[in-house]
Amino acid sequence: MMSLNFALIKKGFYNDRAYNHGAYIMAHKKRVLLAMSGGVDSSVAALLLLRQGYDVIGATMHIWQDEDVEDIARQNGCCGQSAVDDARRVANTLNIPYYVLNMKNVFKSRVIDYFLREYLAGRTPNPCIACNRYVKWEALLQRAIELNADYLATGHYASVITHPNTGRLCIKSAGDKDQSYALYSLTQSQLAKTLFPVYGHTKAEIRAYATAAGLPVADKPDSQEICFVTDGDYASFIERSGLSVPPGDFLDEEGNIIGRHNGIIRYTLGQRKGLGSFGKPMFVKKINPKSNTVTLAESVLFNFATVQEVNWMAYEADTAPSRLRVKIRYSAKPAQCELYVLPDGTIDCVFDAPQRAVTPGQAAVFYDARDNIVCGGVIKH
Repeated sequence: MMSLNFALIKKGFYNDRAYNHGAYIMAHKKRVLLAMSGGVDSSVAALLLLRQGYDVIGATMHIWQDEDVEDIARQNGCCGQSAVDDARRVANTLNIPYYVLNMKNVFKSRVIDYFLREYLAGRTPNPCIACNRYVKWEALLQRAIELNADYLATGHYASVITHPNTGRLCIKSAGDKDQSYALYSLTQSQLAKTLFPVYGHTKAEIRAYATAAGLPVADKPDSQEICFVTDGDYASFIERSGLSVPPGDFLDEEGNIIGRHNGIIRYTLGQRKGLGSFGKPMFVKKINPKSNTVTLAESVLFNFATVQEVNWMAYEADTAPSRLRVKIRYSAKPAQCELYVLPDGTIDCVFDAPQRAVTPGQAAVFYDARDNIVCGGVIKH
């Protein structure tokens, strides 16, 4: 291990930048359980943790199911068999302990079943957020504690900081390659045990570090799809799971029937393609599973959203600022908004400018002026 670190230092691999709150701990051989996806980010995270003096244990979650789900996950998912093979090779290169941990049941109940349930309810789920919340930062963090680890680390591009106004731990966004949106549900106790070693580095730097270290995943492309639906065909996955949804009616905004749809699982709010021809551009504006109808409209701009299942991070509900920025999907640009906390704990969010396709089931994540997550939740409508 020492010879590896020395070689990397000579190649200029390490620098003195601050990665996150954990970079300042540097206590003698603090133990970290690192979630390894077999990709370059989590692999280089292991290198950075070793340099900071941590005792690193690598782990990949066994989440793949039986039959079709297993076949899909083994191709190139973030926790499939190929991921295990790549992560094991990296662990061997770095000479760190490595485990494959069985998370099959919790992944099925908390992620796959949730995914199926939401689509059948006419909503658009975000399974990566569910995986972070229930699998990584509940089940995997519990395994870390059982292994006497002080921290859980991942290759996410984000940072944990102490908010200067409240003293609470929160996630800070990471600039160009920011993955904070998918982490809004972490609690204070979970944040206290979380490290994000790649924060502060560009993707190009991470790949360069992996090449310098001789890691076998230096040029491995990033995974773009949901790990258990690698072909992107959500409807076919749902049907292969034994669920079928009948065709129904397309409606206009006045409730008139204007065509037939092929099952609500094939549509998401804001969708334009695959609807048929109506003589003018039309978009999905509403999905009603009870009536099995899909409402189409020429515009899908919304002035407000109601957000439920809220997790407060940098602030608590009664102290949060009302002027914030919100992301209503992973790829969206933050939008200025006014936030109102309701007595039942839900949030009404009023946008300064109308936002396109505010989608039930997706997350709304709120940031302050310093790019820290104030809170986040699930869009109700």
